[in-house]
Amino acid sequence: MSGFRDVHPDELARWRDAAVPHVLLDVRESDELALARLEGALHIPMGQVAQRIDELPAETTVVVMCHHGGRSARVARFLAARRESATIYNLVGGIDAYARTVDPSIGRYA
Repeated sequence: MSGFRDVHPDELARWRDAAVPHVLLDVRESDELALARLEGALHIPMGQVAQRIDELPAETTVVVMCHHGGRSARVARFLAARRESATIYNLVGGIDAYARTVDPSIGRYA
């Protein structure tokens, strides 16, 4: 696979509801995670992804998430270049969009 794909919050919510196999990778910093989080996400801050890439299953779908989608897009690009057997997605709009459109109980922050 060359590159990564986008997934929108409503589609990710459907995957989660239907238990579609995937790993949700949260690349935000720990202080951000304390403000808003999606249960079941694997937390690896963006700056640690290269060193901890082996924590991600090699042949699986990975959805990368950050606050608004910028950092996660960079990580998704990085993973797609190194994990050709995996399907990599970027969560469009990040956890902020997920909180606004899917689950308003999730905290939002600036």
